[in-house]
Amino acid sequence: MARNTVPFKLISILVLFFSCKCYCMEHNKKAIRGMFVFGSSLVDNGNNNFINTVVKSDFLPYGVDFRHGPTGRFTNGKNVIDLIGDKLHLPLIPPFYDPATIGRRIIHGVSFSSGASGILNETGTDLRVIGLHKQMKNFEEVTLPQLETLLGETSEKFLKDYLFVFGVGGNDYTLNFFYYPQNVTIEVFTTNLINSLSDQLQTLYNLGARKFVMMSVYPLGCYPSARKSHELGAVICLRHLNEAAEIFNSKLKSLVDSIHSIMPASTIVYVDCYDITMDLIVNPASYGFEDSTNTCCEVTSESNFSACRKNGQICEDRSKFVFFDGVHPTEAVNDIIINKAFNSDLQSEVYPINIKQLLMNQLINSI
Repeated sequence: MARNTVPFKLISILVLFFSCKCYCMEHNKKAIRGMFVFGSSLVDNGNNNFINTVVKSDFLPYGVDFRHGPTGRFTNGKNVIDLIGDKLHLPLIPPFYDPATIGRRIIHGVSFSSGASGILNETGTDLRVIGLHKQMKNFEEVTLPQLETLLGETSEKFLKDYLFVFGVGGNDYTLNFFYYPQNVTIEVFTTNLINSLSDQLQTLYNLGARKFVMMSVYPLGCYPSARKSHELGAVICLRHLNEAAEIFNSKLKSLVDSIHSIMPASTIVYVDCYDITMDLIVNPASYGFEDSTNTCCEVTSESNFSACRKNGQICEDRSKFVFFDGVHPTEAVNDIIINKAFNSDLQSEVYPINIKQLLMNQLINSI
């Protein structure tokens, strides 16, 4: 009998592992209860519809390929949050400022994001958007108490089963550092951004959050709006904007490692949207794209070539364009980013593990 003990234990472990893997892949809706989202327009599900700002996308051609039409998502179809939700078998995540986002509608999560917002309070102030600090207050002081009442538990009990997604930082450069005169270097400015973001993560951790996804800043200098402002051709990008994004992303990726000493029970996935998107811009044909420099929609000079003209013309096949408007990618690009976020084994794309591995770790730990 002793000779069979080790093989029997090994077989048992393998059966458990593959059972967990199959269960995780087919039933990961059990692994993650919901999702809370913080950030800017790249992850905004419609909050700006309900606040007094000119930064809106509640009109066609935005949402032209979305089943609910124009909802305040800054793209033609689904944004990255919708696509993460699809992978997790979650319903659409409602925006915090929608008056209907109350009661049991918040159980699967809430989006606090606001287009044109940033990590710093000063970013987007003149546009009257909701910065990260206020987004966090909305979660902690409004949504969380409601959720505790609904679930009959303290946050330490249930927040570990939620995913916290951040997509913020780019506007702190385009609408702040390079927009207003500064008396600090870009290194100091970026360190302040990362320190502030670190504080927000620690606040959530102390409340019970354990699982985080950090979306990197995209290649700001390759946005059609940035290139249009300098009449750049081909795939030439504004170097100073891309360098700013690279500095931020490098420090954000380092934060994923360093913050574990303060948040030892946390799992943080860093998604390198910069490198993924740059590859699409430089090598569009290899992904099935035909245009990686122009906007799919007709943009307005009033918005510095960032926003689509209301009811303006759009390209016939959105799946062939990298950018929908002057800043935001098409659903086709969002789909590529999220598929890589869940499945890629390249640490240049997702670090240190992908989201599917995060789900598997959660499931194994819960058994």
